[in-house]
Parts: sequence; structure tokens; C-alpha cells
Amino acid sequence: MPNDKFAFSDSVTSPARAGFSLSPDDTAALPAVPKAIYVGSGGDLVVQMVDSDADVVLRNLADGTLLAIRPAFIRAAGTTAGDIVGLL
Repeated sequence: MPNDKFAFSDSVTSPARAGFSLSPDDTAALPAVPKAIYVGSGGDLVVQMVDSDADVVLRNLADGTLLAIRPAFIRAAGTTAGDIVGLL
């Protein structure tokens, strides 16, 4: 039975409706472009954003950080953060 309470349209700025575990990889793009990234275990995160050709390093992220970013890649080289979740 459909629940009309959850029948809202989705947008980049609306709250996440799904999540998936992310494993850093130096060559493979993410399976989907998330609305945000949750970092469970802090450290450095090396990403390439969807509208960029260069990697950036987000340094010294704390445990439990929520990042409002839209990466295409999360690189293994240089990433020390863990328990990374993509939010859709």
C-alpha cells in the first residue's frame, strides 16, 4: 500500500532518502553522485567533484562529519578517513 506521506519530489537540497557505503578507489567513479557524504571515522578525504577536473584534499575531518559535497570520485591514495557513506 503506497504511503502518500513519502510522495514528495526529490531535489539536490531535499533530505537524503537513501544511502550507500563508499569504498575509495583511485580510478572508478562513484556508482551514483551523492547529495552529501558522511564520514564515520575521521581523517583526510581526497575527492574530485562532479564539475571539476582536479582532486582536492579535505584534511583532518572529525568522526561523524557530514559534508554537503557532490563528488564523482573518492580517491584511495591519500584518503585516511573511513566508514564513508554516500547519501542520496
